[in-house]
Amino acid sequence: MFGDHERGAGDDPCGGHRQRQGSVRARGAGIISSVADPTTTDPDKYKVIFENDRVRVLEYRDEPGQATQPHQHPDSVMYTLSSFERRLIGENGESRDVALGMGEVRWLDAQVHSGENIGDGPTHVLFVELKQHDLSAESGTGSLGPS
Repeated sequence: MFGDHERGAGDDPCGGHRQRQGSVRARGAGIISSVADPTTTDPDKYKVIFENDRVRVLEYRDEPGQATQPHQHPDSVMYTLSSFERRLIGENGESRDVALGMGEVRWLDAQVHSGENIGDGPTHVLFVELKQHDLSAESGTGSLGPS
């Protein structure tokens, strides 16, 4: 999932004022788990910076040695604002070490995990979480430009 920057084997990566708790459903799959939203499990690290009915944007920050509690992410796009190294631990206990450079963009499948900053510097990442949206209900009624 993280291309040439992958090390090890295992699970997928990390990282509204509406707090979510419940199930994450992966595309074409059953329910992954019933685990809390990252803004609830780690409010000191995850901050909602934008939300509407289609996406939620989270800002994530941590320092070397800090770890997150198990939490869920829906399908998301991740943009790295800093280089980082993390150990991710999947719901089934398998782990994966990930190193990414600043300015990388990655797809993140819906998942449950916890993570730990195993690098020498802070982590700073944006997650654009996708929400279910019925495109058939749209008929060109959106506004032009940013809203």
